[in-house]
Amino acid sequence: MAIANHPTHPEVDLLDGRWYANEPHETWTWMRHNAPVYYDEKCDTWAIMRYKDVLAIEKDDETFSSYRSPRPHGDPLPMMISMDDPEHLRRRMLVNRGFTPKRVRDKEPEIRAICNEIIDKVCENGECDFVWDIAAPLPLILIGDMLGFPRESYEDLLHWSDDMIRGTTVSDPAATEKAMMAGIAFREYQLKVIADRRTREPQKDLVSILCHAEMNGEKLDDESLIQETLLILIGGDETTRHVITGGMLALMSHPDEREKLMANRHDDAYVVRAVEELLRWVTPIKNMSRSATKDVEMNGQKIEEGEQIVLMYPSANRDEEIYEDPFVFDLERETNNHLAFGFGTHFCLGASLARLELKVMFEQLMERLPDIQLKEGAELPFRASNFIVGPEAMPITFTPTAATS
Repeated sequence: MAIANHPTHPEVDLLDGRWYANEPHETWTWMRHNAPVYYDEKCDTWAIMRYKDVLAIEKDDETFSSYRSPRPHGDPLPMMISMDDPEHLRRRMLVNRGFTPKRVRDKEPEIRAICNEIIDKVCENGECDFVWDIAAPLPLILIGDMLGFPRESYEDLLHWSDDMIRGTTVSDPAATEKAMMAGIAFREYQLKVIADRRTREPQKDLVSILCHAEMNGEKLDDESLIQETLLILIGGDETTRHVITGGMLALMSHPDEREKLMANRHDDAYVVRAVEELLRWVTPIKNMSRSATKDVEMNGQKIEEGEQIVLMYPSANRDEEIYEDPFVFDLERETNNHLAFGFGTHFCLGASLARLELKVMFEQLMERLPDIQLKEGAELPFRASNFIVGPEAMPITFTPTAATS
């Protein structure tokens, strides 16, 4: 129920993907300053805009539960993102076997080789679509290999995950139907993979680990296995892809910062810090949902038990109370405790892998395609989604260079 003295903004629509596609930072800034705990009556959903409030909710999973869909007003799903501890922690510990610090560190040579293979396919042409030819393949290959999917299925997996994310908006019935069909196709495909893994001795891939794992003496059912692998696929594929794309777009728009990265591309510490600013700047996941488990007051607003809340990460990552000059893109930013990966018990499981992918990819791009520019006259269509947003195409040109092999 809306609060009588709560200011409203005519352009706010917390569930409309078109609103997020436009990245309305001016509106988000107004909300931070005037209604940091904002009630959208049409969507019956609260938005949390300030960094300190988002952080407080992330730390308090007893009051703000994840036990529903990660999207507002959804139904509970048999995946860890839709669970609270201790169930969430038990499920997370199973998946975590593929994301230990050592396993991630050991992947750097593999990641560098994949980046070079990707660049080799386009470097002699002098042009390509950055999204589909460069940004999308890297995280898909890594996550697909970790899950144990055959590479001939990767094109289907990419399109299914893309269609499902595109369907997270209330304004496009055609996208919703396409997302449903993609979900059905993935489910049918994954059931065959699960049946295959159940008949084999346990392998090292994540699907095999999940198939043979036991929790409280019971194995995960097929629906849980489908949902967990879908979460890993989308979480690993979609988010990193959009930081690579959005990060490159930011570098092209800020040539001085790009020159700094170019000059320091062999300095690991510099590139690691630069990656944190790319993550803050892009913030690919626009929000995550929570449900209030009891009546609670925040910033003078009463959120009632059962009401839906979205944590607005891009707003938190531009909060003037936390960041000096938050709208300045600064690869040398000293303090950057951004929330692009969330915080607390639901902190992104693949954060270390994503950071390494970004580090290596941008090192290789600065080394091998140093003069990437948007193709003259190119228009950048942005995906309409109330969850993960980024360019759907980004035509670029560059000076042709020789392949490495």
